[in-house]
Amino acid sequence: MSELKVNKISPRSGTDVTLGDSGDTFTIPSGATLTNNGTATGFGPTGAVSWDTTAKTSGFTAVSGTGYFCNTTSAGFTVTLPATPSAGDIVGLIDYAGTFDTNALVIDPNGNKIEGGTGNQQLTGEKEGVTLVYVDSTQGWIATSGINEGTDALTPQPYSIDFLVVAGGGGGGGDNGGGGGAGGYRISTQTVNGGTVITVTVGDGGAGSSNVAGVSGSTSSISGSGLTTITSAGGGGGGSINVQAATAGGSGGGGTNGLGGANGNTPSTSPSQGNNGGSGVANPGSPKFGAGGGGGASATGVAGTSTAGGNGGAGTASSITGSSVTRAGGGGGAVLAGGTQATGGAGGGGDGGIGNLGGIGTVNTGGGGGGSAGGGVLGAAGGKGVVILSVPTANYSSTTTGSPTVTTSGSNTILQFNGSGSYTA
Repeated sequence: MSELKVNKISPRSGTDVTLGDSGDTFTIPSGATLTNNGTATGFGPTGAVSWDTTAKTSGFTAVSGTGYFCNTTSAGFTVTLPATPSAGDIVGLIDYAGTFDTNALVIDPNGNKIEGGTGNQQLTGEKEGVTLVYVDSTQGWIATSGINEGTDALTPQPYSIDFLVVAGGGGGGGDNGGGGGAGGYRISTQTVNGGTVITVTVGDGGAGSSNVAGVSGSTSSISGSGLTTITSAGGGGGGSINVQAATAGGSGGGGTNGLGGANGNTPSTSPSQGNNGGSGVANPGSPKFGAGGGGGASATGVAGTSTAGGNGGAGTASSITGSSVTRAGGGGGAVLAGGTQATGGAGGGGDGGIGNLGGIGTVNTGGGGGGSAGGGVLGAAGGKGVVILSVPTANYSSTTTGSPTVTTSGSNTILQFNGSGSYTA
C-alpha cells in the first residue's frame, strides 16, 4: 500500500478538489479526528444534524442537515421547512430559552406534509426539541425524536372554524293557523385544537297541527372539548283557532284570532337568533280572518288583517358555502278563501294556506311551515335545520361521521351536515 504524506492539498486551478473515483472507499482510522470549519454538503442523510449555534429570533426557512436553536423569548415565530425535500432530509429544532410554552414555535411544511397532514404543527413545551426527517410525499416530515415533552413533541397548530347553526323550523297552525317560526339562526368562529371531536346535532322541523298550535322545531347544536357550545332553538309553532296561543322559539310562531305572535330569540342569545311572530286578526267582524306570519332570522312576522294572511319574516343570507344562501324564513299565516295569500319569508318559509293547506318549510333551511285554513286542516311542517362548517383546507382532517356534503370554496373546505354527525379537527 502506497502512502502519501502532505500537510495541505490545494487545487491546481479553480476551487474544487476531487478525491478518488466513483466507487472508491475512503477509510477514517479509529482515533482520527475530522474538523469541519466550513459547510459540509452532499453527504446525504446521516441521522444527525450540524447545529447552527447562532440562535434564531424570527421566522426563517430551514436548510436540510441543520439544527437550529430557536429563541421565542420576545415572540413566537414560524420555521418554514424546505420546499423541495428529498427522502432522508433532516432538520432539528430546539427551545433555546425555555419559552416555547409561552410563545410557541410554529412549523410550516411549506406545501408538503408533517406526519401525514398538511397543516402547520407547533412546539409548545418548555425546553422542547424535535428532529424531523423527510420520508415521502405520503407522510412528509416525521418526528424521529422529541425531548422533554414526550416521544413526539409535535402538536397540531390550533386553527379557526366558521360555524352556521340553524335549528328546525316550527310547524304551522291549522284552522286559520299562524305561520311557524323559523329555526334559530346562529353563527360562530372558534379556534379548535387538532384532534378535537366536534359533535353536530341537526334538529328536525316541527309538525303542523289542526286543533293545537303547531309543534316547535328541534334544536341544532355544535359542541366539543374546548369549544363554546352553540345551540340554536327550534322555531315556535304557529297558533291555532282552537288552542290559540302560538309558541316561542328561535323565531316565534304567528298568532291567530286576535292574539299576538309568540316571542322569538327564546332562549335569549346575543346576537339574537330570531324574531317574533306576527299577530292574528280577531275573528268577529273579520271576513277573511288573516293569521300572523312566523318570525324569521332577520325580520318579525307580519300581522294578519281582515283580508290577508301575514307574510313570514325574512331569513338571513350567508356565504359560508361560497355563495349567498338565505335560510330561516318564517311561515306565512293562513287566510280564508277569497282573501290574499301570505308568502313565506325568504329562506325556506312555507306560504300560508288560502282556504286550505299551507306550504311546508324547505328542508335544511329551518324555514317555518305555513298556517292552514279551514276546519280540521293540518298546518304545514317546518323545514329541517342544517349545520355548516368552513374549515381551512390546509387543516382539514377528512375525519367525519354522518356523511356531510363536502365541497371547497377558495382556501376552505365546506362541510354541510343535513343530519347529525361529527368532525374531528
